[in-house]
Amino acid sequence: MKTVIFDLDGTLADTSGDLIAAANTCFRDMGAGDLLKPDVDQGTALRGGRAMLRLGMARLGRPEDEATIDRYYPVLLEAYGAQIDRFTTVYPGAMDAVEVLKGRGYGVGICTNKPEGLAQLLLQNLGIRDVFGSLVGADTLPVRKPDPEPLFEAARRAGGDPRRCVLIGDSDTDRNTARAAGVPSVLVTFGPAGEDMAALEPEALLEHYEALPDMVDRLLT
Repeated sequence: MKTVIFDLDGTLADTSGDLIAAANTCFRDMGAGDLLKPDVDQGTALRGGRAMLRLGMARLGRPEDEATIDRYYPVLLEAYGAQIDRFTTVYPGAMDAVEVLKGRGYGVGICTNKPEGLAQLLLQNLGIRDVFGSLVGADTLPVRKPDPEPLFEAARRAGGDPRRCVLIGDSDTDRNTARAAGVPSVLVTFGPAGEDMAALEPEALLEHYEALPDMVDRLLT
């Protein structure tokens, strides 16, 4: 079986609002207030918890304070898990495209650098976990993206041949993962870093999810 494997944050769903809220919980605990803004810092949020903590520490004039970042990372994860879907929304047309792909015989799965437990919780709360045949998170295997093995494992768990898959993503991490795996990548242009995606030279750029099924047909012929 051919498979279509999706990144989660910034690709299937805009999770930035809840991620930023969790990071600001940490900064408030430091006595610094809300250092991150949802309308400004989406791109950093979608790169993960440590990236947000580093940005906040830089704004405090402490960009090298890795000890504080390490101390607050578990605090951030706990805060995020407690309010994981307050602001998160699935991108328009994403689930319709997934259903069309399944109808055409593709397996579908998720490969994310979000911890697996949090990814499971989010997808369950959004009511879409059962739609996907696999979910591989940052801690599912000993390695994470851009190592290709999590992508291969997501394809295998979705019932597919890992060499006959395409990765849908939104970052250089996704592009590098697909390149390392020797499979095509599609990068979305509707996220906060969308204008930067063309420079990564993926096999295709996706502006709207309704175009994805035909795009996948072309890439996996």
